[in-house]
Amino acid sequence: MRTLIQALRTKELRNKILFVFGIIIIYRIGSFIPTPGVDYKVVQDCVAGTTNEDFIGLVNLFSGGALLQLSIFALGIMPYITASIVVQLLRVVIPRFEALHKEGQSGEAKLTQYTRYMTIGLAVLQSTTILVTARTGALFNYACSGQVIPDGSIWNLTVMVLIMTGGTGLIMWMAELITDKAIGNGMSILIFMSICSGFLPQLWEIGWGTNGSDGDWTKFGIVVGTLVVILVFVVYVELAQRRIPVQYTRRMIGRKMYGGTSTYLPLKINMSGVIPPIFASSILAVPTLIAQFGKTDQSWVQWINTNLANTTSVWYIGLYALMIVFFVFFYTSITFNTDETADNMKQYGGFIPGIRAGRATSAYLTYVINRLNTVGAVYLLFVALIPTVLIMALQLNAKLPFGGTTILIIAGVGLDTLRQAKARTEQFQYEGFLLEDETNTESK
Repeated sequence: MRTLIQALRTKELRNKILFVFGIIIIYRIGSFIPTPGVDYKVVQDCVAGTTNEDFIGLVNLFSGGALLQLSIFALGIMPYITASIVVQLLRVVIPRFEALHKEGQSGEAKLTQYTRYMTIGLAVLQSTTILVTARTGALFNYACSGQVIPDGSIWNLTVMVLIMTGGTGLIMWMAELITDKAIGNGMSILIFMSICSGFLPQLWEIGWGTNGSDGDWTKFGIVVGTLVVILVFVVYVELAQRRIPVQYTRRMIGRKMYGGTSTYLPLKINMSGVIPPIFASSILAVPTLIAQFGKTDQSWVQWINTNLANTTSVWYIGLYALMIVFFVFFYTSITFNTDETADNMKQYGGFIPGIRAGRATSAYLTYVINRLNTVGAVYLLFVALIPTVLIMALQLNAKLPFGGTTILIIAGVGLDTLRQAKARTEQFQYEGFLLEDETNTESK
């Protein structure tokens, strides 16, 4: 609160905060504007009878409910997220991408350009898939009594694809505007607001019920208490660090002595962030999407609907846990290269006390990271599976207003935005001191 009050007192920071709120308002308005060619009344009836807990539900969560509304912002920020992750992963496969990453700011600008192109391509693909599944009824689990898209002509579908793709491009542009001209990461803030937009109604539904008579305030209190405890735990773990001491030797450059300082290499417990749960749920949703195009009386369709479409089944929980553990180690090994870190330390005369520079440092960092990943995987499993345990224990009919991915995003984005706001506030305070000193010097 102190950081927020200080930021609002500073004119430039206050303008940045108001700019973010303006972008958020535009984003939320666009989430309710239906795409031309959609029967809005039929869509509302379909949404009322649909409860998606699979990948469609996850994308709908990230879009703030715009996906199932088939609005102009139906795709949300998901194509941009997917493109960013794919470009990051392709650094391991394509040497050109790794070379651009090492070039610094100019190389990152080129990678950002590739990410934008891939975002548009994914938007075209995803919007086409969504419209086809919506027209067949698979998007709403066949809960529709009417035709969502009355006109199924190629021209009408092409116009709808172009409008949804344009909406994705507009969202991408607004997210980059927030990152460049305001406070925080624009992509993360838009996801944060999308999740929070449906948070309170779903939470209220547990206590009040759908019609005001079938709610349970005891379960409401348990869910709220659990949410607060998990948020505190997540914030504590996300701020935790394993600090590896690093010593830099003294070097004589010309007539000046450089180095001789002591610092540390901070390593987070959860270095992979929210990526493992998202990847795991996305992969497990693929068989469910395929099964929607099969016949309900077929044995393989029934097995998938019983075991993989149900988030409380033993098969789903087991596969979900294994995939989270796998992606924790896999994604960390891609984003944090121990050999590159050890070479950079050796190049600048740094070493870990008691560890020889070079290959020994790389082996030591790998050992430490594997231990951290083990703890981080257990932590992610605990947070990701708590909603499932609550559903089974409380026998909730209503959808939980939060999941493991939701909690991690809320806590992570909140902490990152507060850090940036605090840094900007301190920067403006220091600039004020400098201006005051220069004024006093001139007056003297």
